[in-house]
Amino acid sequence: MQEKFQVKNNVPKKDSYSLLISQISLLINPEEKLISNLSNLCAAIMQTFPRFNWVGFYIRESEHLYLGPFQGKVACTKIEIGKGVCGTSAAKKETIIVPNVYEFPGHIFCDSDSKSEIVVPIVINDYVWGVLDIDSPEFSTFDETDKKYLEEIIEHLKTLILKYELFSNSEKMASAKI
Repeated sequence: MQEKFQVKNNVPKKDSYSLLISQISLLINPEEKLISNLSNLCAAIMQTFPRFNWVGFYIRESEHLYLGPFQGKVACTKIEIGKGVCGTSAAKKETIIVPNVYEFPGHIFCDSDSKSEIVVPIVINDYVWGVLDIDSPEFSTFDETDKKYLEEIIEHLKTLILKYELFSNSEKMASAKI
């Protein structure tokens, strides 16, 4: 894990994302547990963008998304695929930007302070592994710049997830033979 994580204040959003992405290879370590990497990634995103009040992962199991590593207030622990912003993003396999959560039909209110949201699905081999969910206490925080760079971050993360899943499955298979 990188000893120093750098953040630059008062720079354009794209510059903050570029700096964050340049540090991802130091934050995401395939030798560490997946949960540790997801946790550090949440912290790094939260630390980089003070306008965000919640950053976290929901991980799919069957037809639900379950709360994973996050930074922010206590959250919903289980979301049905197709419900709320996270479940809708997972069902559609596409990033959803919500400028005003009060105008999103079926929005699930986990934190009444959140006013806008972006959800990026983690799709691996056409299967939704989970989603990255980010909230802001301000309306219209998220735009195409966030979408572009968060999707790029997810691309980096998918490589790690694939390595972890392959290792985890081969480890399970090896232990089953004993």
